[in-house]
Amino acid sequence: MNPSDFASALSKNQSPSPDPPAAARHPVSPKANRKHVGGYFEPEVARRLRMLASEEETTVQALLTEALRLMFEKRGLSVL
Repeated sequence: MNPSDFASALSKNQSPSPDPPAAARHPVSPKANRKHVGGYFEPEVARRLRMLASEEETTVQALLTEALRLMFEKRGLSVL
């Protein structure tokens, strides 16, 4: 098969795809309705946090969420 036959075969087999639904075109950002909370820590703290996230197959954000939830609960505050 020569290259022009291949190209014409491809163009014949391709049908136009329908427009994706609006949600697919404009997905909601996972950051929507959220605020960034951060701090500066020693490099070893950051390294250990990343290692723990990897070992537990989770994210740093999930670990920090857990830590904040525990802190709020300890203080008798309702949260998250």
